[in-house]
Amino acid sequence: MTYFGFLLRFLVLPILVLLVVTWLDARARRPLRGFDGGKVWIIVAVHIALALVYTTPWDNYLVATGVWSYNPALVTGIVFGYVPLEEYTFFVLETVLAGLWWTFLARRMPAPGEFKPSKTGRITAAGLLAAAWVWSAAAFFGGDPSLTYLSITLFWALPAIFPQLLFGADILWHHRNLVLATLLPLGTYLSLMDIVALKASTWSISPAQTTGVLFFGILPLEEVVFFFITNVLIGFGMTLMLSELGWRRFQDWKLKRFQGLP
Repeated sequence: MTYFGFLLRFLVLPILVLLVVTWLDARARRPLRGFDGGKVWIIVAVHIALALVYTTPWDNYLVATGVWSYNPALVTGIVFGYVPLEEYTFFVLETVLAGLWWTFLARRMPAPGEFKPSKTGRITAAGLLAAAWVWSAAAFFGGDPSLTYLSITLFWALPAIFPQLLFGADILWHHRNLVLATLLPLGTYLSLMDIVALKASTWSISPAQTTGVLFFGILPLEEVVFFFITNVLIGFGMTLMLSELGWRRFQDWKLKRFQGLP
């Protein structure tokens, strides 16, 4: 199966289905309670730009060092840096799929109860994440080849999640049902689809640079972590950037900075 064939089957087709549902929801004027529905596509576009800019160096490193490799017979051969065109297309399509899935759920899930802000909760969550990042840095630079893929993924992704938690861990907890419903099915779906690509040799993962923990005898733990953590980035971002609570906090922060308040 070619890489573009994989993208067509497992990302483009569900995107088309969700686009139809989104169009029907718009016609029915189904609201996003607690969120700014008018900015959905703007925020999706922001995440696409961030995904391309932030992920490209990391992805090129993985391919250059042999953690990931692609069957040359199953890609177009158009390469930017070390990475084929199809991989960049994947960044875009996964972001669109996650954004549409989040929107589908946000229109259907009941509004949560009273919001209870917690500065302590935000600092605690960010602190725990910082500790995990320190471990990933130590593991990556420690030189154990079997931890390469796992540690570099956490080393790359956790700094992007850190400001999300510091800004709005309590907002994410308030919308936890939506966040979990976004992350769990989509992360599981993409992980299972990865098995298809691995069996078809569309791409390969270096056994020497992974822990050896496999699901279903073929799916590396690191691939599952990758799919879940990328959807954490998108799901957290969509929730914080579109929620009324997030915008209110951002506006309050700007006002305080303007007035010189602590």
